[in-house]
Amino acid sequence: QSVIDIEAEDKERLLSAEIAMQWNTQYSEGVYSFANTIHTHEGGTHEEGFRAALTTLVNKYARDKKLLREKDDNLTGDDIREGLTAIISVKLGEPQFEGQTKTKLGNTEAKTFVQKVVHEHLTDWFDRNPNEAADIVRKGIAAATARVAARKARDLTRRKGLLESASLPGKLSDCQSNDPTKCEIFIVEGDSAGGSAKSGRNPMYQAILPIRGKILNVEKARVDKILQNTEVQALISAFGTGVHEDFDIEKLRYHKIILMADADVDGQHINTLLLTFLFRFMRPLVEAGHVYLSRPPLYKIKWGRDDFEYAYSDRERDALVELGKQNGKRIREDSIQR
Repeated sequence: QSVIDIEAEDKERLLSAEIAMQWNTQYSEGVYSFANTIHTHEGGTHEEGFRAALTTLVNKYARDKKLLREKDDNLTGDDIREGLTAIISVKLGEPQFEGQTKTKLGNTEAKTFVQKVVHEHLTDWFDRNPNEAADIVRKGIAAATARVAARKARDLTRRKGLLESASLPGKLSDCQSNDPTKCEIFIVEGDSAGGSAKSGRNPMYQAILPIRGKILNVEKARVDKILQNTEVQALISAFGTGVHEDFDIEKLRYHKIILMADADVDGQHINTLLLTFLFRFMRPLVEAGHVYLSRPPLYKIKWGRDDFEYAYSDRERDALVELGKQNGKRIREDSIQR
């Protein structure tokens, strides 16, 4: 999409605005606003005017061009701003700042001015660029469709949660204790690792949940796709807390969630994807200290039947091998296991 730039000034009212905006293929929104060069972190009236004009204009254009049917609901502001990056900068003669940190603009004239300016300039731009305007509307419609699908997926997750133990994932080897403060769950990489972990656990307090490969990257997918993902559903069901507005930390079934992927690069990638999911959808678990990363060794160096050492990196492996040789130990072909 092209960059849309808007400049306007009202000399009598000592008001001016500069706006740059562009839609991209991502799903996140980034709107950054400034007043008299001060970054207004908390937004304010200039942002309100921008959002109001944008929502009204895009819906009107979609109706006029028959891109939205009569029976269709209007697009929400969030739908329209999906994938939008915008910078709004206004200058005023007497700015009024509000909020705890004084980074929220309070001037009512800023809202009406920005709203009028955005509506006029964007209407003209849409008329001159009908193909790109249609793409913007279609992106908003796709976001609305995903929003409805995500709500249905959340409703399904909520209904499944009501079944409690009946909704637990099939591959979960649960623990026997019902005291969450004593229970921990290990998220392991695949059925093979799950079998090994299961044989070495304390079944009273330790649960094992194997996941298949790398889970969905939640930074690059819409909520509906995320909540329909099998591995994500397994995690949500196992933890018992729900997600987003349904999240309830009091329902957490394990007070220690331990990510135990392999020590190689693929394992690190899996841990990163899992942490991203937890941070975006169950952030209070991270903030409350319930999430842990295990540190499995990368190598096992066997000197004899009962004589072995673990190494956590290539450098540590080489150092241990060299030290072993200096101490008269023999290294065989099968001595180093990864």
